Amino acid sequence: MSSSRSTVRQLGTAVRALVVLTLVLGIGYPLAITGIGQLALNNRADGQPLILDGTAVGSAIIGQSFTDADGAAFPEWFQSRPSAAGNGYDGGASSGSNLGPENRDLVTAIEERRAAVAELEGVDPATVPADALTASASGLDPHISPAYAQLQVARVAAERGLEEGDVEALVEERTQGPDLGYLGEPTVNVVELNMALAQLDT
Repeated sequence: MSSSRSTVRQLGTAVRALVVLTLVLGIGYPLAITGIGQLALNNRADGQPLILDGTAVGSAIIGQSFTDADGAAFPEWFQSRPSAAGNGYDGGASSGSNLGPENRDLVTAIEERRAAVAELEGVDPATVPADALTASASGLDPHISPAYAQLQVARVAAERGLEEGDVEALVEERTQGPDLGYLGEPTVNVVELNMALAQLDT
């Protein structure tokens, strides 16, 4: 009889602990952290959305492909670096290719990309920057190098009937220096650059 009461007491204690922990850790804690995030860093907490004409068109921290369904570049837009995340910039499949530098498939893909970029931009294949040929580790990086952005200026300007100087100025305005002034290399956010380009074009 006493063992039955002990079991019932233990079960009651376990149920109460489950309810309390669920309320505190499953509901209270997430709500508190979400509230702090919204108050302190609203834009970051919401994923740094990019708004164009009142509509969210992307995120400042996730890249996008500016290609058609077959992967052909839309020539009027700046092109992002390749992505190995799903079908390209898939946040649910973030990853690199995991292929080593001597992997035949990777070497072949790089050479194909080099030829395609050189043809699109009308330049010597030897001048194509590395970030135009390889995916980032996450597959989601929205940035390219200033060199790759500058390589695309002439094409984008010609396709849109804009002055090259105006397009080049957009690239320079959106070139971000290294983090904290010394970590990493200068970068250009392609999604933000193309948003600025759309506004310039209108």
